[in-house]
Amino acid sequence: MTKYLKKCEDCGKYGLKNKNSMCIHCGGTLINPKPPKFSPVDKYQKYRISYFKKEFDEKFERK
Repeated sequence: MTKYLKKCEDCGKYGLKNKNSMCIHCGGTLINPKPPKFSPVDKYQKYRISYFKKEFDEKFERK
């Protein structure tokens, strides 16, 4: 059985995944520290661009 390292969101220390996914040092939640897989063919590009355009317009109140 392969075990993957997880990173604590609160303290930043690494640990192995356990039953309740809690950090043994501080009790914070463990997350996957690896970035998502890269692909030159981006299936979700149009959704991501429209989301960021909307967020940018709301932040700077552009209509």
